[in-house]
Amino acid sequence: MSRAPAKRTATRRGAKPRARKASRKQKKPGLLDQALAALPVSQTTLNRIATWTIVGLAGLGTLGVANYFGVPAAIGTAVAETVGEAGLRVDEVVPQGLKRMNKMAVYDAALDQSSRAMPLVDLELIRERLLKYPWIEDARVSRRLPNKLVIDIVEREPAAIWQNHGQLMLIDAKGVALEPVKREAMPDLPLIIGEDANSQEPARRALLDSAPALKPLVRAASWIGNRRWDIIFDTGERLQLPEGEEEAAATLKKFAELDGTQRLLGRGHIGFDMRDPGKLIVRKQGTVNAPQAAASGVAGE
Repeated sequence: MSRAPAKRTATRRGAKPRARKASRKQKKPGLLDQALAALPVSQTTLNRIATWTIVGLAGLGTLGVANYFGVPAAIGTAVAETVGEAGLRVDEVVPQGLKRMNKMAVYDAALDQSSRAMPLVDLELIRERLLKYPWIEDARVSRRLPNKLVIDIVEREPAAIWQNHGQLMLIDAKGVALEPVKREAMPDLPLIIGEDANSQEPARRALLDSAPALKPLVRAASWIGNRRWDIIFDTGERLQLPEGEEEAAATLKKFAELDGTQRLLGRGHIGFDMRDPGKLIVRKQGTVNAPQAAASGVAGE
């Protein structure tokens, strides 16, 4: 039985056989490409940022190497200026945390530089300038490439009003004088009176904390002779306390107990003398000089 002849595909003489089409699989973008695509900036902006960053790091590295090998400062400065001309130059100052401090003072402290090239901006000098302002308790200055200085500021909080020789001044909890205040614009803060009384603000706060029941009734605290306190109440009476922080706190606490049991405040008295911790003298209207009494009782004057 003979085999059937094999079929041959007719081709033109000299023609190349058809190449099979290779199946190409579409390459999926990597995680980095996906992350970059998700950023709300264009590819051009990303390229600029990368370029500025490389230039900046190269410039800073060059300055470090120059200093290490003792290259003259003028050469290092020239390199830094070149970096600045390439785009790394301070064009914007961003103060953060300001509530009462004037922004212009921050700008002046930051931009008063011999050069605005990023490598030459003295961050510590800016911080030192800012800390000279009473309102600023702390400051942190940092570079944000390519052209920003970010200044994070911690402001002091006013805690009391200091009255001295008729002048009114806002002070913080440590007694640092912040700025003058007009009588008609006085905020609702405790009043502290006397020469150098601001330096005693932490002691005043500790004293009143020893008698929390009396604290809301206090109008002012007067620092007498740089040695002791008089407490002035909203009712107009004045309590004279002894010298010494511990003695004054114990006496004020004792007075609070007596006021709670015998209702001393708000009865038209002129004041109370407890400079001798073992005695209480009540000064009444229209009386002058009277004998003292034991602390267990109350003496009238």
